[in-house]
Amino acid sequence: MTDNYTILLVEDDPNDVLFLKRALSRSKINNPVAAAPDGDEAIAYLTGLGKYSNRIEHPFPRVIILDLKMPRRGGLEVLEWLKEHPRYRVIPTLVLSSSKLNEDVIRAYDLGANAYMVKPSNINDLQQMIKTAYDYWSFCLKPEPSEIEHLKNQKL
Repeated sequence: MTDNYTILLVEDDPNDVLFLKRALSRSKINNPVAAAPDGDEAIAYLTGLGKYSNRIEHPFPRVIILDLKMPRRGGLEVLEWLKEHPRYRVIPTLVLSSSKLNEDVIRAYDLGANAYMVKPSNINDLQQMIKTAYDYWSFCLKPEPSEIEHLKNQKL
């Protein structure tokens, strides 16, 4: 019960992006993955600004995987932005961070994260974690991108 929705990966470490894509591939998950190196780029992608304006080339994501510790705008700041923008906060958001700090976990959930997972240290554990999360989100209903785009014209 899977579909080919776009996953927005917000991660500043190119090695972590590579490992995540490899874990998806090894799990036979072939969804398109759009990568943003920081929160500012993620918000530009979500809102379709600048180089992300073509939704054929840059499809609207149906799930966000978000790192917390990034330059410019970090993951907690992205969660704050999502919380302030109702049309985007409905996108299921999974925090995947190296931080085990209780205050980060609490703050992420308080800001609307749907899940918080700690990055595992090896590819096999990452693969299992990503496959489990993917299987879960595949069964969940997710807002249709067209409906989210429609909300742009309404005050919420």
